[in-house]
Amino acid sequence: MRRIDLWTGLLTCSTVLMLFASGCTLKGTTNEITDTTSNVTASTSGRTWFTEDGLLRPEHKLTAFMALNQTNVEQDLARGQGEYVTSLGTLLGVPNDQQSAFYAKAQGAFETLMTSDHEARLQQFRTLAR
Repeated sequence: MRRIDLWTGLLTCSTVLMLFASGCTLKGTTNEITDTTSNVTASTSGRTWFTEDGLLRPEHKLTAFMALNQTNVEQDLARGQGEYVTSLGTLLGVPNDQQSAFYAKAQGAFETLMTSDHEARLQQFRTLAR
């Protein structure tokens, strides 16, 4: 039992001595990590998608929704109904009493919508919502 306690004590002391001997400080290391993280997040464009509160900015909600749910939206559009196409209509500002008309227009444009590139598809959805 004493051998283990002695060994643990020596190991702890040598670790502490190595940290101080190398000039490594916890504060210095922490600052280096946080400074690097701040520089990376400040230089990426993703930060502009979010408010100071960490919420997605309204102008990016449609893009994010489509990127995360494209397969489900496509399936709902093919059927002309469903929770994803309803959410899409809501994001586009389609009033509740016009949702059915939006579903029908979107289903009718399904082939065109699915062959378009991402930006063109978003613009077509916006046009359908009018």
